[in-house]
Amino acid sequence: MTKNNDYGVCGVYCGQCPNGNGRVQFFAQELKRLVDTVRYSWMEDVVTSFRFSTFRKGLEWFSRVKCPMCMNIRLDEAHCKNKKCALDRQLDSCLLCSEYLTCKDTEYQRETYPCVIENYQRVGDVGLERHLEEEEEKARAGVDLMGHLQRRFCKVVPLE
Repeated sequence: MTKNNDYGVCGVYCGQCPNGNGRVQFFAQELKRLVDTVRYSWMEDVVTSFRFSTFRKGLEWFSRVKCPMCMNIRLDEAHCKNKKCALDRQLDSCLLCSEYLTCKDTEYQRETYPCVIENYQRVGDVGLERHLEEEEEKARAGVDLMGHLQRRFCKVVPLE
């Protein structure tokens, strides 16, 4: 069993995720501080579709919540098919499963984070422990999953 809990059993390295490494929480706290300081509540009167109170409640939530990362959650608390399957198969990671590239339960990860396919191949070459060491080194160097997420999910939202 690996000692590194900063990875998702599904093949995503959580230490590189903005929710797993605390960046979302940090920036939500900072934005909450800024909007409270500048007192943006007047925006509701100017932009009719904007609800400052709802926005502020969302910032409050994001500033308090940080992903616990699946390896730090007990199985009975997790809602993750991947973790249950890996445990049933006695694997530390889905990346160790020969069915990874075709498994329907890792399809989301493969589509959203194409780097997991490289991760799977790397684990085959160097093993899980070395792969996780390399991913941690990348995380400390500032590598994150934002590029994958931005290409997949960023959209331009027109304002009034």
